[in-house]
Amino acid sequence: MRYQWRLLHHLLRSRPRIPNHSQVLPSSSSISRRLTVNSSFPLNPSFRRFSSEPVLAHSDNDHVLVADIFSKHADSDDVKNLVDSNRISITHDAVLAVLWKLDSNVDAARRFFQWVSENYPEKLSSKCYNLMLRVLGTNGLVNEFWELVDVMKKKGYGVSKGVKERMLECFEKGGMKGDLAKLKGLFDNSNEKNCAIVCRIARNNVWSDDVERQIKDLNVGFSGDMVKIVLEGLASEPAKALIFFRWLEESGMFKHNGETYNAMARVLGREDSIDRFWKLVGDMRSAGFEMEVETFAKVLGRFCKRTMVKDAVELYELAMAGANKPSVECCVFLLRKVAAGKELDMDLFSRVLKVFTGSGNSLTDSMVNAVLKSLTSVGRTGEWNKVLKEMENCGFVAGGNLQSKIAFKLSAAGNTEQAHEFVNRVEASGCNADRKTWESLIEGHCVAGNIDKAFDSFKEMVEKEGITSAGYTFDVLMNSLCQTNRAIDACKILCRLVNEKQLKPWHSTYKLLVTKLLVQGGFADALPILGLMKTHGFPPYTDPFIEHLSKSGSDDDAVLFLRAMTSKRCVESLLFHEL
Repeated sequence: MRYQWRLLHHLLRSRPRIPNHSQVLPSSSSISRRLTVNSSFPLNPSFRRFSSEPVLAHSDNDHVLVADIFSKHADSDDVKNLVDSNRISITHDAVLAVLWKLDSNVDAARRFFQWVSENYPEKLSSKCYNLMLRVLGTNGLVNEFWELVDVMKKKGYGVSKGVKERMLECFEKGGMKGDLAKLKGLFDNSNEKNCAIVCRIARNNVWSDDVERQIKDLNVGFSGDMVKIVLEGLASEPAKALIFFRWLEESGMFKHNGETYNAMARVLGREDSIDRFWKLVGDMRSAGFEMEVETFAKVLGRFCKRTMVKDAVELYELAMAGANKPSVECCVFLLRKVAAGKELDMDLFSRVLKVFTGSGNSLTDSMVNAVLKSLTSVGRTGEWNKVLKEMENCGFVAGGNLQSKIAFKLSAAGNTEQAHEFVNRVEASGCNADRKTWESLIEGHCVAGNIDKAFDSFKEMVEKEGITSAGYTFDVLMNSLCQTNRAIDACKILCRLVNEKQLKPWHSTYKLLVTKLLVQGGFADALPILGLMKTHGFPPYTDPFIEHLSKSGSDDDAVLFLRAMTSKRCVESLLFHEL
C-alpha cells in the first residue's frame, strides 16, 4: 500500500493539475486508466504494464538509488555501507521494484537478489523469485534459470503463469526444444504442485487440526521423494518440518524410510535444533537406518562453521560406527578444526584420532602436516609436541622429511625445549633422527639467533653421527656466528675441531671466515687459517688480506702476512695449484 501511495504522489506531482470535481481521491488504478485514454496526459513511456507486476517510476529515488548501487558496486561491505548511510528501507515492494529496474542488467540483479537472500530472506516471496526467474530467462541464463527453479521447488514455490508464458515463448523462438519440454512438464507434474501446496499450508499457518485436515483433503499419495521435497521446502522452519515428519507417520499416511530420515536430519542439523537432531538420529538408528554420506558432510560443515566442534566430533564418531564411513579428508578437516578452535581441546582431538585409527586407518605425514599448519595459523607452534605425542600414541611415526621440517620449525620459532624434546623422542623411539633432522634443528636455532644452542646441538650431532658429514651444518653455524660479529669465536671453534676432531670444513667456510675475521678486527686470527687451508688441500685465500693491507694495514701486519705466505706449507700449496 505504501508503494502505491508513493507512486500516486509522484504522478500527481509531476503532471499539470486537472480540475477536480470530486472531493473523493480516485484510486491509483482509476488514474492509470484515465491516463491511458487521455492523449494530453500520457503515461511515462518507461512504465511497464503487466497485470500483476509492480510499476517503477524513474523518480522513485530509493529504488533508483538501490539499483544504481548494485550496478556499480560488487563488494558486499560497500553495498551495506551505502544502503545504511542512505537509510534505505528494504521492503517486499522495494525488492520487486528494484528487480524490475535491473531487468536488463543481469549481473546487478543477481548481486541484489543474492544480497537480499542473505540479509533480508523474509522479504523474498514467490513473486520475487518469479521476477528473478524472468530476469535470468530473458537474458539467456538458462542454466541459472533452472537452478533457481530447483531452489523454488524446495521452498514450495511454483513458476507463475506469466513467467511460464514468457519463457515458453523464449524457448520456442530459440529452438530450445529440451527446455521447452521441461518447462511444460513442470506444469504437468501434479506431485510437485501438491508438494508446493503442502509447504504453503504448513508454512503459512500455526500447526493445528485444521492444517492436518487441509493436507489430508489434498488426497496426496506421499512418496519418499515427495516427503523429501516438502521437508526441504520447510527447512527454514525446522520445528514445523519435524511436526509434519512425525504427523505423517502417526497418521498412517506414510511409513518413513532411510531417505526421509536423512532428509529430516539435514533439516534439523543446525544450532537452534540440536537437541531435536540428536533425538532424530537416535530414532533413525533404532529404526535400522544409516546416515547417508551427503547428510554427514552437510551437517558436519554446518557444525564446524558455527564452531560446534563437540557436536561435530560426536557426529564423526556416529558416522564412523556406521556402514557409510567418512573419508580420510573428513578426518583431516575435523582434526584441523579442533586444532584451530578457540581452545585446543585434546580430549576431542584424541577422540577423533582413536575413532579413525580404530577403524584400521593409519595417520600419514601429509595428514599430520596439515594439522600442524592449522596449529601454526592460530599461533600454537608451542603445542606441536602435545599433538604429536597424541598422534604417536595412535601409531604415527614421522618420516625423515617431516622430522626435519618439525625440528626446523620448532627451533626457528624459538621453541627450543620443544624442539629438543621432539628430537629426543624420535631417538628414544628407536628410529634415530637422521643427519638431515639434526641439520634442520641446528639451522633453526641459527635462524632464531640461539647460536649457543645451535653449537650444543652440533656437538651432540657429531657424537651421534660422526664428524665426516658435518660440513654443511658447520658452514651454517660459522655463518651465523660471523653474522653476529663473533668471527673470532668461530675461528677458535674451527681450529679446535680441526685439530681435535679432524673436521674438514668446506672451502667456502674458510673463505667466509677469513673475510669476516678481517672485517671484525681479527687479522692475527685469520693468518693461521691460511695454513689450515693448505692442510686440507685448498689454495690460500689471499685477496682479502691484500685488500685489508692496502686500505688499513700496518707495516707489522704486512710483515706477518709475508711470513705466513712464505711458510713452507703456503708456498707448496700455491705452487701445487699453479701447476
